[in-house]
Amino acid sequence: MFVFDPLYFILLAPAMLLAIWAQFRVKSAFARASEIPTRGLSGAEAAARILRSYGLQRVAIEPAQGFLSDHYDPKEKVLRLSPDVYNGRSLAAVGVAAHEAGHAIQDAAGYGPLRLRNGIVPLAAVGGNLSMIIFIVGLALSSTLVGQGLIWAGIILFSLTVLFQLINLPVEFDASKRARELLVANGVVAVNEDAEVGRVLNAAAMTYVAATIGAILTLLYLLLRSGLLGGNRND
Repeated sequence: MFVFDPLYFILLAPAMLLAIWAQFRVKSAFARASEIPTRGLSGAEAAARILRSYGLQRVAIEPAQGFLSDHYDPKEKVLRLSPDVYNGRSLAAVGVAAHEAGHAIQDAAGYGPLRLRNGIVPLAAVGGNLSMIIFIVGLALSSTLVGQGLIWAGIILFSLTVLFQLINLPVEFDASKRARELLVANGVVAVNEDAEVGRVLNAAAMTYVAATIGAILTLLYLLLRSGLLGGNRND
């Protein structure tokens, strides 16, 4: 259905184009900032300094595989940094590392949106994996009560993915804001270097915006194809 349905591509085209542009911006901003050296600290060392300033010495910092695969694991209390970030001694590396340290600080401070996001992750993961299958089966059986129930179930499950994306936005923007402030406050970057770090983190934030818009437009598509909006699932 999603492969051959023109409506799907018409609705999702803006989000797809935004996602492509955001990925280009991330790679471009990261490459540019990677050419600007720090005052000697690597990404891992910058994250460690920031965490120590908040008394979070017990948060581990580990290398991870993959380009910009950086993340904070709230269950294990571990920052996992990609090779270019963990070992890199550039504004790009310390900016990304500080962003992940920002998540660790959010966790320690009991930041509400982060706790809500972490709580909904399992439900959103299940919803994202099963919602489309359930919805498609529901459409195939739409003339029956079972089919109608499956359509509703698919939409409700996918709505959890949309909710996750909406909650994720303030979490990511707040982590980036904290990162920039902490890098300057801890002497990792100078005030005049902050703008370059901002370019990297703002570009990364646009990927989350694109994902959120894509999820919302996909939900709109499901509502249109189900007939819950527009009144005709065969349009």
